[in-house]
Amino acid sequence: MIRKSNEKETIRKPSPFNGTGEITVRSLLNGPEEMSQKGRVFGHTTVYPGSEIGYHIHTGDSETYYILSGQGRYNDNGVITTLSAGDVAYCAPGSGHGIACVGDEPIEMIALILYE
Repeated sequence: MIRKSNEKETIRKPSPFNGTGEITVRSLLNGPEEMSQKGRVFGHTTVYPGSEIGYHIHTGDSETYYILSGQGRYNDNGVITTLSAGDVAYCAPGSGHGIACVGDEPIEMIALILYE
């Protein structure tokens, strides 16, 4: 399967997980059927300045962020750190996380959610 960049659907999500502002998610693979039933999200996520993905807990799955550009304030189970291009953040099943865009540039990242 080959999917050209103009064939990928981009979804706008306001205030994800009671966050602020808006994010967009462009699916790179479309759900479990394209992920061998091992995951539900493989997407290019953009968090815009002033926006955040609110803190949430993963139950039955894990999530990994690979930061492509921008800078974010990452909440890893209550521990706050700054993420920037090249950083990877992993949230294990049963753990929680959230990320807020800091600065004038959006955070561009790849998000991967895999089933436990």
